Amino acid sequence: MWRDFYELTKPKVVMLIVFTAIVGIVLAVPGWPGLVPLVVGSLGIGLAASSAAVINHVLDSRIDVLMSRTHNRPLAQGRLSDFQALTFAFVLCLLAMLMLWFIVNPLTAILTFSSLIGYAIIYTVFLKRATPQNIVIGGAAGAAPPVLGWTAVTGEIHSDALLLFLIIFTWTPPHFWALAIAKKDDYERVGIPMLPVTHGEQFTRKHIFLYTVLLVLVTIVPYLTGMSGLIYLVSAIGLGGVFLYYAIRMQTDIDKELPMRVFRFSITYLMLLFAALLVDHYFIIRIGL
Repeated sequence: MWRDFYELTKPKVVMLIVFTAIVGIVLAVPGWPGLVPLVVGSLGIGLAASSAAVINHVLDSRIDVLMSRTHNRPLAQGRLSDFQALTFAFVLCLLAMLMLWFIVNPLTAILTFSSLIGYAIIYTVFLKRATPQNIVIGGAAGAAPPVLGWTAVTGEIHSDALLLFLIIFTWTPPHFWALAIAKKDDYERVGIPMLPVTHGEQFTRKHIFLYTVLLVLVTIVPYLTGMSGLIYLVSAIGLGGVFLYYAIRMQTDIDKELPMRVFRFSITYLMLLFAALLVDHYFIIRIGL
């Protein structure tokens, strides 16, 4: 049973969320950000993200059973009840809000709760089923963690934090649309209007390319504004070049496995890009090399 509860939290997704939040925490100050925002802040953000994931499982349980990617999830298989899952989500959310409000700062708690509602309710209940642009609009909730991490340290929203937000916001459509192409039949079967279902695969591939171009341009901005240095710039250009190669290849290559490879690479891309921000921060800004 505990393994099922763990699976409900979407641990791989939460780890990526927490990692991007930690990058926001570290980049908020030149030196050590402090133990409270680093440990308590990232833990609170992670618990809130886990709570949102559990709520998402509950709300999508009826369609999960019909989709090949999700039919083995605990709720879809009946290994846990909706009541058990919602109780678990409430406990996670309560712990997160108490930690963030009383130990970190109220602004971080408010923004984190807003992100939870944005993903678990606004995206899952309304946007996901209402428009093929669901992932673009709903991507704001998924792009919030670096901002949450930044506010956990400073107690304010900074333009550099919003730039990190913009990177993830721009990354989300090509990342998720690649998966949507790979799982188009699933989404069509359950009536979810993902872009490949409503506008076709070729239209979606074109938009993956356009968003990837925009992403590459956006990722150069931290260097242009002085937020980061050459280590990050070289990494951003190199990683962006690989992502762009995949996006171009998707325009003509009809290999059925390619969209999933692009989806998996996009996750690696974001992790490495944000890791480059960390390395650059300490070796360029702090040490002054």
